[in-house]
Amino acid sequence: MPALAQQPSPPPTVVPPVVAGAPKVIVEKIKVHSAALEGNLEGESPDRDVIVYLPPDYNSHPQKRYPVVYALHGYSISNEMWTNEIKTPQTIEGAFANGAKDMIVVLPNSRTVHNGSMYSNSATTGNFEGFIAHDLVAYIDAHYRTIPNRTSRGLAGHSMGGYGTTRIGMKYPEVFGALYIMSPCCMSARGAPPAEALKAIEAVKSLDEASKLGWGERATLASAAAWSPNPKNPPLYLDLPVKDGQPQPDVIAKWAANAPLAMIDQYISNLRQYRAIAMDVGDQDGLKTDTVKLHETLESYGIANDLEVYSGNHVSNVADRFQNHLMPFFSKNLSFGQ
Repeated sequence: MPALAQQPSPPPTVVPPVVAGAPKVIVEKIKVHSAALEGNLEGESPDRDVIVYLPPDYNSHPQKRYPVVYALHGYSISNEMWTNEIKTPQTIEGAFANGAKDMIVVLPNSRTVHNGSMYSNSATTGNFEGFIAHDLVAYIDAHYRTIPNRTSRGLAGHSMGGYGTTRIGMKYPEVFGALYIMSPCCMSARGAPPAEALKAIEAVKSLDEASKLGWGERATLASAAAWSPNPKNPPLYLDLPVKDGQPQPDVIAKWAANAPLAMIDQYISNLRQYRAIAMDVGDQDGLKTDTVKLHETLESYGIANDLEVYSGNHVSNVADRFQNHLMPFFSKNLSFGQ
């Protein structure tokens, strides 16, 4: 009997060690009301949970103002769950102790009934672009001692959050001044999935039934709610790219129109406005190919950006990247002047 081929072992999770004596950040868990999310058909709350990390000297230096980094979580998790992956506040404290300049870090919750907003604007989910780029930024500027201009705001995210960083970054250069994109999903336009794969989704008759589907099916529903909303199609208020076994070209076209690699040419002048753009991805991450394509597309237009392909998979190095790469990047590339 031939020997079975061994699957390669997954890479170890890389978590930076606690920096001895690192001063503690101040952690505030708040709710932010978003007018952009009001009245959505899916019933998403416009009152969103947000975690705010304030620098250790925030209370002792009442005249000091700070840049802000907005960091977006991935699909199927919340901002609170993401803290377990990126090991905050430990990694933020470690970054400061290792020399990163003081800044405020904000983690908003963009989880939805289908496990993710795709950080897109949709009548079905509500306008999550508007929540991040307008309502959240306005709230943080109004309630904390920020430096309230684009050159002092950074946007970052991982996976679905990397998609959101790319999408929102392309559209709102007047709000943000630097981008850090981690293992972004959903970069390429996709064709219709196999009809067989959508049978279970087509049979769903309520949001409760949808919540019992598997990860992949729910991800398809999240994409449809974000990119092919349909206010005339209750109870889910969305259109799928396959109906009764037949591909739906109009829906597929809508999905393609939301793929950053398909839409990026429209936003080159916006992307030129960023002081710095960086991205990273693991060499064993299935999203590596499209991340490299994003980098190469920016390069082809002469837009400076840094790409690092590191040893790891989709989640193995996220905490290390957050502390030792993302935070120093913003420390270097945001404006800290009053």
